[in-house]
Amino acid sequence: MMRSMFAGVTGLRNHQIRMDVIGSNIANVNTIGFKASRVNFQEAFSQTIKGASAPSGSRGGTNPQQIGLGMTIAGVDVLHTQGNLQPTGLMTDLAIERNGFFILRDASGFCYTRAGNFDLDAEGYLTAAGGRRVQGWMAQNGIFGEKNQNTLTNLRIPVGEVIGARATANMTMANNIDSREPVGTTLVRTIDVYDSLGNSHYLVITFEKTDVNEWSWKAEWGPDVVGSGSLQFTTEGKLSTALGDQISFTPEGANQVEITVDFSRITQCASGSSVAVIDRNGNTMGTLEGFTIDSSGVITGVYSNGLTERLAQVGLAAFANPGGLMKRGENTYEASNNSGIPQIGEAGTGGRGTVAPGALEMSSVDLSLEFTSMIVTQRGFQANSRIITTSDEMLQELVNLKR
Repeated sequence: MMRSMFAGVTGLRNHQIRMDVIGSNIANVNTIGFKASRVNFQEAFSQTIKGASAPSGSRGGTNPQQIGLGMTIAGVDVLHTQGNLQPTGLMTDLAIERNGFFILRDASGFCYTRAGNFDLDAEGYLTAAGGRRVQGWMAQNGIFGEKNQNTLTNLRIPVGEVIGARATANMTMANNIDSREPVGTTLVRTIDVYDSLGNSHYLVITFEKTDVNEWSWKAEWGPDVVGSGSLQFTTEGKLSTALGDQISFTPEGANQVEITVDFSRITQCASGSSVAVIDRNGNTMGTLEGFTIDSSGVITGVYSNGLTERLAQVGLAAFANPGGLMKRGENTYEASNNSGIPQIGEAGTGGRGTVAPGALEMSSVDLSLEFTSMIVTQRGFQANSRIITTSDEMLQELVNLKR
């Protein structure tokens, strides 16, 4: 038999595989988060008829004589290029801009995906289309703990869940007190705070200039003074000493309200008085009505009482070699020996991309390239089939020598 016939067989087989990959790419042209693949060919073994010889004296060297034995597949690469983002307006639809993968979990462990067509199940868990739960970190009272692989958990957004009333415990005052005010000047500010039952109470906070660069303050709840102290400023207008930072009163039927006041952001300059309460906690009872997601994957709940609070954060994984990931089906991958270990963390850090809420990443398949590759593959298959038929005709001629 002729070597060319077997070389042609390798060409037929491997061009069929290339066509299989092209067909899969085209079939997934509208698959969310799909990454196109490509087949790379390489030369197979070569048979050496004569080795190379070195030059000697007046005689030159000769090159080796080798005959190729066909071709084989060097690899099937997954091209992790960025797909176009398509806005959907659905808040649970997420896309990743640049690198990274969403982290999913089921009974068999972790897997990873670029397809962010998520939804909430009956228990409020954020899940992928196949039922796998999206992983990240949950917040407690708006505060996150440590964020790493060991603290990953199922993300839950309990829409409709009631948040209890919280008493005000902290208050921040900021901005400027006019240093040009004469001694005896008073500035009055009013702020509403909450007790443990969610009842609103008004505090009247009065500042009075007692000396150069010195002010006293007092907080009144109705007719009662429930807190007082003094503020001293440097000649540069910075707060140097704050004496007294506690406000305390006991509403009927509720726990005692104890508020710590932060005065550190107040200045005293010749620029008009704008001192005000810029932040305070505490709230009435409310119901989670909706949520938003930002580019770092933080999920913020919106409550009926006007409160907004961080609920959770979507985690992302990055790999040193994304092309080394193993496909598991249903738009998911798993780590392999050549992908590297997953580097899990927040979006926008450690080489991980940012999250685009209300959008989906489309397939990275380029139809113009796929159809061109299809034509090239078809011609390659035809050419290899001609090698086989021509070799067959030559063998037929050889057989016909014996009549």
